[in-house]
Amino acid sequence: METSRSPRRVLLAAYRLAAHVLPDHASRFARHDFTLAQLFACLVLRAFYGLSYRRTEQLLHDSPRWLADLGLSCAPDHNTLWRASGLVLTTRRVNRMLDLQAVAFARAGLLRLSRKPLALDSTCFERRHRSGHYDRRCRQMSAKGGAPPGDAKRPANPGKWGASVNAARGRRVSSMPKLAVAVASACHAILAAKVRLGNGSDAPDFHDLLYRSWKRAGVKVVVADAGYDSEANHRLARHDMGVRSIIPAGIGRPTTKLPTGRWRRHMSKRFTRKADQKQYAQRAQSETSHSMVKRNQGSALRARTPERQKQEMLLRVLTHNIALLANLQEDEE
Repeated sequence: METSRSPRRVLLAAYRLAAHVLPDHASRFARHDFTLAQLFACLVLRAFYGLSYRRTEQLLHDSPRWLADLGLSCAPDHNTLWRASGLVLTTRRVNRMLDLQAVAFARAGLLRLSRKPLALDSTCFERRHRSGHYDRRCRQMSAKGGAPPGDAKRPANPGKWGASVNAARGRRVSSMPKLAVAVASACHAILAAKVRLGNGSDAPDFHDLLYRSWKRAGVKVVVADAGYDSEANHRLARHDMGVRSIIPAGIGRPTTKLPTGRWRRHMSKRFTRKADQKQYAQRAQSETSHSMVKRNQGSALRARTPERQKQEMLLRVLTHNIALLANLQEDEE
């Protein structure tokens, strides 16, 4: 399913969504110049274009028609937008918006979870923009024990710089923003999302992603890669929720022996004879959703603090779904 290319339609769709979830103002002592729904729509526009807060303010200032659509007489200040993101993008409010988005997709008949599986996958974002060529050169020079790109001479102790690069890479991985999502493979809508820092195991995210998706829509089958492999995850899906789980038994050292757990052994046998190949192939739709988010909104985050980075990833999830719904409204018109 394609996302909308019209920023005005995305802006209006975001405003209508937020008007059902957010109160008009965060406090009765606020200045009441803008409602939270209006500010949320401006934040979605910022994510849609991948802009800074200052550029978002200037874009709105130069677009009086968009302001009029939101009932605004002037553009919000960049500081106002920054403060609003902390108020609006809380976990509770984001989950409420995802609830309403799931209802909208279900009413449009797009989820089709009775025939298509729910796909789970995770991806990492860059903390800031880094050139791919620069990263590649850093890895090459680290392997050779040479100087970093741009240095005129090699260090006296080549291995010392290589060790420092490896240490820096370890720190970068431990603080890397990570987004895990549950995607309706029929329409690329994101039904649940979980954000954290650090490129650790995906298995602990399985419970939250599946449970929230299961509550929002009638999930029948869930597929995920080997990163989510766990006997506990299979029991959770099959025994507690009645959802058929398809996860390759790939965790652990390579061996010719079958896994000891009941469901992991069952998965190993079925994957050997390719019994679940058709269903498992739909897992690629989750990767497509990640690609859509990164191509449309960028792969590097603008936020610097850990909490703001998590909020920015959640905003990108909401913006992705809003753009899908806005495109659906275009087709209906």
